Amino acid sequence: MKHTVHRAGCRGHVDHGWLNTWHTFSFASYYNPDRMHFGALRVLNDDTVQAGMGFGTHPHDNMEIITIVLEGELEHRDSMGNGSVIRPGEVQVMSAGTGIQHSEFNHSPKNEVSFLQIWVFPDTKNVEPRYDQAQFLEEEMIGKWRTVVSPDGAGETLWIHQQAWFSLGVFGAGSSTGYQSRKSDDGVYLFLISGEIEIGSETLSQRDGLCIEQIDGTIDMKIMKDSKILVMEVPL
Repeated sequence: MKHTVHRAGCRGHVDHGWLNTWHTFSFASYYNPDRMHFGALRVLNDDTVQAGMGFGTHPHDNMEIITIVLEGELEHRDSMGNGSVIRPGEVQVMSAGTGIQHSEFNHSPKNEVSFLQIWVFPDTKNVEPRYDQAQFLEEEMIGKWRTVVSPDGAGETLWIHQQAWFSLGVFGAGSSTGYQSRKSDDGVYLFLISGEIEIGSETLSQRDGLCIEQIDGTIDMKIMKDSKILVMEVPL
């Protein structure tokens, strides 16, 4: 198994005042030739937006966009006529396809909103734009993996135009778990939302990431502190 650690503090960081953002991969003003993407995973942004602030209407095309709200409330509107508020425990997917415009704002006038915005290269270009959103209860992921995004929507998941699977797990300190990849030639990007875990000789802390390639068998993890983990399996 080949792996590369991305420590939380080595990500690209910009504090705009209204937006505090960390970029795992090159994005906007952050450019790192060694951090362009991980297979089909193009963007992993860790954003915190101040109360009442947000991103005005802007375009996207030919990208699968996944948003996971961690704290607060994120308001979404788009050119397809969708308008919604995404809360913790909810995941949003958007296929930009031939082109879409949308805006994202903090729905609260008082509290911050924190969320992960993830972009995945699609396996089919110029599809009809689409939007979906679903709630995934934390009780469904305690001590196990709950797949939230897949290529086909199986198991009451959201689906995207890519052979990719996103799974969330919540594990208690002192336990252990493993992740079995679906395809031997896939890559797995593990993002530790909170807690502390050990994988082989590596110790990962909150917001650390781990690129895993050449996977032979199960990725074994020891849970050192109560942890919430996001695993993204993508084609390399």
